[in-house]
Amino acid sequence: MTDPTRQTSFHSGFITIAGAPNVGKSTLLNRILGEKISITSKKPQTTRNRILGILHQAGSQMIFFDTPGIHKATKELNVRIVDTAISVLGDADLILAVADVSKADPPSERILIKNLATQGCPVILALNKIDLVPKPVLLETIDSWSNRHHFAAIVPVSAKHGTQVDQLVEEMKRALPQGPPYFPEDALTDLPERFLAAEMIREKVFRLTGQEIPYATAVTVESFTEPVTSGPVRIHATIHVERSSQKGMIIGKGGTKLKQIGEASRKEIQRLIGRKVFLKLFVRVQKNWSKDTKALRRFGY
Repeated sequence: MTDPTRQTSFHSGFITIAGAPNVGKSTLLNRILGEKISITSKKPQTTRNRILGILHQAGSQMIFFDTPGIHKATKELNVRIVDTAISVLGDADLILAVADVSKADPPSERILIKNLATQGCPVILALNKIDLVPKPVLLETIDSWSNRHHFAAIVPVSAKHGTQVDQLVEEMKRALPQGPPYFPEDALTDLPERFLAAEMIREKVFRLTGQEIPYATAVTVESFTEPVTSGPVRIHATIHVERSSQKGMIIGKGGTKLKQIGEASRKEIQRLIGRKVFLKLFVRVQKNWSKDTKALRRFGY
């Protein structure tokens, strides 16, 4: 096997994925990696933390930071989420800005451009969801964005269908500096399985409940026990909500909704860790946790 550290043309670096909420950043990362490590849903602000994913290719290693959507935030939780996204910009060798060509978000886009202007690294723009717009609209959008910042490249893509994602990866590879790999060849992320399990549960809450519920929920894993010999990984996790009425919605009539969330989460966690899983979910009310500084810290925000 060739040692990549001995390849004079090996390229590596850290790439921050940035953009407004719900433009498809996490879907794009999962498509690039060929594996799902970042949770997705149609609801904005699904991603709350910095998620790291690693792409290994011949001659390169790309380390991606998937970040929460950048927008004008007022609530304490959202302020912390946006601060997380902006803080990661300064850690990058390359920024992958993502925009939704099917739906403009001028306020969030202005915040993004303002923050890009302060960075010293190259920026590549991925114009996502090109499957949703006709070509004249796409060409107008490319022209509009090219006048707002000096991008190293602008690549129209569809993260959902994989259209031109390979071309985007090639542009990023060319923009990265020469350097050694930072992670072993089999590494996909630096995140512990315990964290990923909590994220998969939170995704199912986002996907399987109404508009109100997801933003009032946080998930903590109370125990993550791997068997000494054989048997399933045993996970006990708590879904935290802010009001008793929300607890009832999460549990559902006769516990049907919680069972649905648990079954979907268990299958996703099993796929991720490659082992059988026993998952037990609890629902707990913590009043107004999203406005409580101590609770926010405890939940990792």
